[in-house]
Amino acid sequence: MSVVLFASVVRVGDGLPLSASTDYEQDKDLQETKRHLKGLSKKLGQFPDRCTLKTGLYNVNFTSSLGVGYLMVCSANYPSVLAFCFLDELQKEFIVTYDTKRINSAVRPYSFIEFDTFIQKTKQRYNSPRSLSTKINLADMQTEIKLRPPYQLSHQDLQAVNGFSVHTPLKYKGIAPTQMLEPVTLPGIVSCVLSVLCGGLNLLRGVHAIESIIQSDEDFNYVIAFFLGTAACLYQCYLFAYFSVWRNSKSFLAFALICLSNMYLYELRNMWQILFHVAVGAFMTLQIRLRQPLGKAPDYNV
Repeated sequence: MSVVLFASVVRVGDGLPLSASTDYEQDKDLQETKRHLKGLSKKLGQFPDRCTLKTGLYNVNFTSSLGVGYLMVCSANYPSVLAFCFLDELQKEFIVTYDTKRINSAVRPYSFIEFDTFIQKTKQRYNSPRSLSTKINLADMQTEIKLRPPYQLSHQDLQAVNGFSVHTPLKYKGIAPTQMLEPVTLPGIVSCVLSVLCGGLNLLRGVHAIESIIQSDEDFNYVIAFFLGTAACLYQCYLFAYFSVWRNSKSFLAFALICLSNMYLYELRNMWQILFHVAVGAFMTLQIRLRQPLGKAPDYNV
């Protein structure tokens, strides 16, 4: 059966439990999964702000924001988009109900146990997906998760959390780290080198254009076109190296800027030079498209 089984709210800094749902499940596998959840709650600062841990029959999903983490255990077949919508609702309500000062000053476990009432009501709603009235929120969350899929925690991550690998270096810093990308391929390296070369040529020609303006009355727009071409080439290299929201769309916009700047510079370049710059920009755009984030978004049909 596809259900939410348990949820808790913890303070990220020290893992102090602030609130949790009440349950009476005695299933051995569930209790083991909750033990993993308890271990993860003490190390949330080491992981991305949205993660999933698969433990067989159950999944642990969690998010963190503004120093507070929201965790839940659900059956393995529970849709991820519903799971993170559930956590998003907990987050919004908790932020509205309790101020940061009170959260940071809490010293006793379950200082906000009264929040359990909201957790239970929300859990009941999400255990009956057909009765949910938040279809727009579900669509928004589905889009967000496809753009930035939750990081899939591995058994090695879990062992490090439980203390079996104390020398494992931390992979992440901060609350919202950069999504990891697939390994770089040889065509990707070649495209990056060529893009840097084109950027350097544009920069050099732009500097010479400035000198020509000083010595004669030449169009300053040529300088702008050269520098825009340089910026677009270097920005494509950045998009290739690092994850960014709307990464593919940004790469197409950068490629369009390369094309436009070269069209404007047709009087200063021959056809082969223009084709070279456009071809390199297209090749770089393709490599950005091919180098996707690690971990694909699952099917979110509900």
